[in-house]
Amino acid sequence: MSNPIGVRHLTALIAISGAVAAAPANAEPAADPTSIWTLQEENASITTSQFNDKYYVNGLKLGWTSPTDQDIPGFIANIGHDLWGAGQQRLALSLEQSFYTPADTVLVPPDPHDRPYAGVLLADATLIQDSDSARHVFGVQLGLIGPDAGGESVQNGFHDLIGFGHTKGWAYQIQDQPLLELLDQQTWRFSTGQIGGLDTEFLPTVEAGLGDLRVYGLAGSIVRVGQDLDADFGPPRLQPGLSGADAYNATEPFGWYVFAGVDGQAVGYDATINGTAFRSSPSATLVPWVGEFEGGLAVLAFGTRLSYTQVIQTEEVRGQHGGLHQFGSLTLSAHF
Repeated sequence: MSNPIGVRHLTALIAISGAVAAAPANAEPAADPTSIWTLQEENASITTSQFNDKYYVNGLKLGWTSPTDQDIPGFIANIGHDLWGAGQQRLALSLEQSFYTPADTVLVPPDPHDRPYAGVLLADATLIQDSDSARHVFGVQLGLIGPDAGGESVQNGFHDLIGFGHTKGWAYQIQDQPLLELLDQQTWRFSTGQIGGLDTEFLPTVEAGLGDLRVYGLAGSIVRVGQDLDADFGPPRLQPGLSGADAYNATEPFGWYVFAGVDGQAVGYDATINGTAFRSSPSATLVPWVGEFEGGLAVLAFGTRLSYTQVIQTEEVRGQHGGLHQFGSLTLSAHF
């Protein structure tokens, strides 16, 4: 087992967290009396390249987001206003499953220097607080890493459906351990005028995660061009990554935007690479600095939002095979 939580990375994490907490308060956006359901799928096979399953293979999320200022316990709402001032609040609840494999999914036993097999299952509760020009997100994740997260059964069960061979090395996966993770994120929204009658925006983001799943800090931004940009704060993604979160409030019957973004991550610890913190497990050597480029399209029509994000990611594991990793993120949300 390896657990390299470096001082430099924790310093970066603290600095980013401080920047998040210092975000200014602004006017509140319009209220939204409806809830939102979200289904999100991220997969290494949703890509413009012909890659096999490897590394971050799959992430699946089912989420519910409350109407503004409803279904939020009073003490949680008060904490949000005390920390970040005025703003419309939503409570978001979700279930997430993700799994990871080495590059060679036939080799048994797996390459001991490559990313180990790992499954992660999480329940997530998040407070989202919006002003007209900023979104603050604070979340708590509870769950587990290990066989009980169901990574093997989901991956090989799906392979059975499509007539694809089994992944062979799940018997060597990281073993069960409970997880507790805190997430803190701030996104600002800056209008940068119009191009050809279309609105443009710049959306810088800082994010921090702390727990026995990951310890990391992230900074980056997306730029976007389109119509009805005030409906959201960018497309959603599973963390870590540039994510506008599940909440949106379309002010027009139809809106759309194209976007591109880049982020850098300082990573002190990742249980899916380093292994579990409290017991011996398979592990690999973590790369402490990770970069991502993303681009895609979002369409909002009659209360629904459909977005696709293509992500290109630098290596997370020392000696990672095949160069840059790619995966796609497809999300459908609807108001009810």
